[in-house]
Amino acid sequence: MIQQGVIPIHISELSRRTGVSLRSLRYYEEKELLRPSRQENGYRDFDESDIERVRIIQLYFSLGLKTSDILSFFDCAFGEEIKQECLPNAIRVGERKLEEIKQQIETLRKAESLLEENLASWRKIMHEGDGLNES
Repeated sequence: MIQQGVIPIHISELSRRTGVSLRSLRYYEEKELLRPSRQENGYRDFDESDIERVRIIQLYFSLGLKTSDILSFFDCAFGEEIKQECLPNAIRVGERKLEEIKQQIETLRKAESLLEENLASWRKIMHEGDGLNES
């Protein structure tokens, strides 16, 4: 059933606009991360909001969240209204992931600093070495 004023997007168009494979989109539907309407002929109809939803799913997967974690976020915060009963779990998962990200950022900052020091040292050695070899 098509809502008044909503232009349906077929799965191939959603794939093209998000860069996500048809297989992944079908998987998201199977796991109820996406819930398209179905035409009488079985075709899936997505809408514009599903484009952003797919991008959020991709972001959450890239952060290492599991399908069940993403689904709990979506069920909690992306429905008609925010559901109070699921907020404690969503907060717990979000806080855990945020702490992991902060640790990763700290590790990357340390790696960045060490690499900058090494590069400066190597450049100095190379520059001084050039001066010694020109005699």
